[in-house]
Amino acid sequence: MSSALVGVGAAPAGAASWSPKAPPMTTPWTAQVPVDKPLPEYPRPQLTRPDWSNLNGIWDFAVTGRDAGQPDSFPDRIRVPFVAESALSGIQRRITENDKLWYKRAFTVPSDWDGRRVELNFGASDWQTTVWVNGTQVGAHKGGYDSFAYDITPQLNGGTNTVVVSVYDPTQTGGQAVGKQRVNDVQPHDGGGIFYTAASGIWQTVWLEPVAEAHITRLDMTPDLDDSTLRVTVRAASAAGRTARVTVSSGGTVVGTATGPAGSAFAVPVPDPRLWSPDDPFLYDVKADLLDGTAVTDSVGSYTGMRSIAVAKVDNVMRPVLNGEFVFQTGTLDQGYWPDGIYTAPTDDALKSDLQAHKDLGFNMVRKHIKVEPQRWFYWADKLGLLVWQDMPAMDTGKSPDGAARTQWESEFHAVIDQHRSSPSLVMWVDQNEGWGQYDQARIADEVKAYDPTRLVDNMSGVNCCGSVDGGNGDVIDNHVYVGPGNTAPTATRAAVLGEFGGLGYKVPGHEWFPGGGFSYEDQPSVSALNDRFVGLIDAIRVGQLPAGLSASVYTEITDVENEANGLLTYDRQVVKVDAARVRAANRALIDASRNPAPPVALPTGQYKSLRVTTPGYTDKYLRHQDSLAFTEVVGDDSGALLKNDATWKIVPGLANGNCYSFESRNYPGEYLRHRDFRVRREANDGSALYRADATWCAVAGTAGVRLTSANLPGSYLRHIESEVWLATPGGGHAWDNPATFTEDTTWAVEAPWAP
Repeated sequence: MSSALVGVGAAPAGAASWSPKAPPMTTPWTAQVPVDKPLPEYPRPQLTRPDWSNLNGIWDFAVTGRDAGQPDSFPDRIRVPFVAESALSGIQRRITENDKLWYKRAFTVPSDWDGRRVELNFGASDWQTTVWVNGTQVGAHKGGYDSFAYDITPQLNGGTNTVVVSVYDPTQTGGQAVGKQRVNDVQPHDGGGIFYTAASGIWQTVWLEPVAEAHITRLDMTPDLDDSTLRVTVRAASAAGRTARVTVSSGGTVVGTATGPAGSAFAVPVPDPRLWSPDDPFLYDVKADLLDGTAVTDSVGSYTGMRSIAVAKVDNVMRPVLNGEFVFQTGTLDQGYWPDGIYTAPTDDALKSDLQAHKDLGFNMVRKHIKVEPQRWFYWADKLGLLVWQDMPAMDTGKSPDGAARTQWESEFHAVIDQHRSSPSLVMWVDQNEGWGQYDQARIADEVKAYDPTRLVDNMSGVNCCGSVDGGNGDVIDNHVYVGPGNTAPTATRAAVLGEFGGLGYKVPGHEWFPGGGFSYEDQPSVSALNDRFVGLIDAIRVGQLPAGLSASVYTEITDVENEANGLLTYDRQVVKVDAARVRAANRALIDASRNPAPPVALPTGQYKSLRVTTPGYTDKYLRHQDSLAFTEVVGDDSGALLKNDATWKIVPGLANGNCYSFESRNYPGEYLRHRDFRVRREANDGSALYRADATWCAVAGTAGVRLTSANLPGSYLRHIESEVWLATPGGGHAWDNPATFTEDTTWAVEAPWAP
């Protein structure tokens, strides 16, 4: 990858007086952002050229009314590419639908670029952006998440040039994709819920680049493991009749090269490919040349990873398969917000750090939640080895988008797909989320699959939530369950995934965005409780949901975000809340279990059995009912007939799930073992769905016995404690959730019945 070139031309005259504002929280990188030329790294790692000039830094700035023309003066200074709402921009003010942002700066073009076209590139700007160079409009763009560029060669004057940019961003008051942005106070405040500070204007790198008249604009690269080739389409401008040559190499050694027409797909051999995976994220170097006959007119650098992704039947269950093998995908919800830069990470190291945190915690996947990051984020995901689920940012909630909004949203979705379609880490497109701005789910899923058939498609994340409508198609069925993990069942055509769960909260004093204002889906009283509860959830997926057909899970979330205190890290990234070693071990155990699955536990239905305690020191006790409540008691040959009957249960197929089990009383036929208010009891079947669920228990393997987890509260187990029997949760806050001997107390030996 090319190294960055430093600036072009002097900073604006007022740059010396510019200073950042104080952020509500400082990250480890806040103070490392240079005044001029922040984010100096080359911004487009999969299409690199050696010559370029970074325009990040101090620009003149003004805010006018939304309908105003270019202002006569620019009284403020802003540090690009940080949004106006952020402290790192130096502006830190609320921007509304009544405002228009204006940017201005001077630049010069290096003399050794003579004879080439000059392009002005924007990584992203939110939302409606218009660009002038030396007084002439060179282009206008709508979209907050896709890159765009303009050939500004005709407007250049050979000396000092001026670029002016206007941006109008109505955020949720418009009809466009906004993700979780809302027009709120930029200073910390109570409330906000799951929505956060808006991010208006330029928020990714701006740069100049010289190109030939005929030049490469994009590389579309798809690995084909069946024939050990990389299929490449070299897209180019002003290149009719030109050919392209693509060379794949490893460590400087060429492994394959091929030539084909520009604009059409052709295959480059990659013999005996080293496959890309989270455990071995190996990347090949790629070079593409545009040829005029034998003369090279343009060259770009890139990289690729050889991998495949699909869904397939594995032991008769639909699963996602990476390189032909099922590996459980365990990840987090990653919102990509920062207390100092809001939408823009302060440095490239900061951008990398959240992904590195996933690796350190043992995750192999990340769901980028209704935001699209800069291309360097995808580079780090590719290089570090994380599977990426990429959400398309949603339109505003509770609204049915009109025709213009739909057209714009779908156009931007296509642009996002094009921009990131060659990233090996990206394995699934998530079209819509929890019904936000939902429409035409099935059509969109089919259309996205046709537009990028090389990846999985999720038509709706959270089909069970919030009024969302399942399109019924795509590659996965995706539930959201808080705290979870819940039961998500695969179908004949779709793998089962848990698109969101968890949300365990713990507020770290001194590291809260608005002290006292944080919320979570389930507050934890201590760090130890947080660790126990989190590991309990991951273990519940491993022993219960994975064997039942679940293939992936997304924990909410990697960091706190503003008033959301659900993070494994604090919002300022200064504190890792959890025990990293324990979390990593739990995730690795889950991943390993998917590679070497334990056989399902089968109990003998239609037979009477007794359930014996396996906790050392109590192994002569059995589960019995007494006065309708469940207890454990010593049972022996000389015990009375009533006790023996009370300690005998008929195992039948689960009342709510035939793959699980229910336990019918021997001496009270029609009454079953069920939980209610956490206490386990014997009660008559009232025919309700709640009763059937409460009386259904799913069997998972235990050491020298079986563990019985609730069908409607997966991850909670049938447990004896002080002779009483409860529904207990690892890491839970009740007395019956006590972690001491938890596993032993929730493991039962299925024995011959005391009352046959």
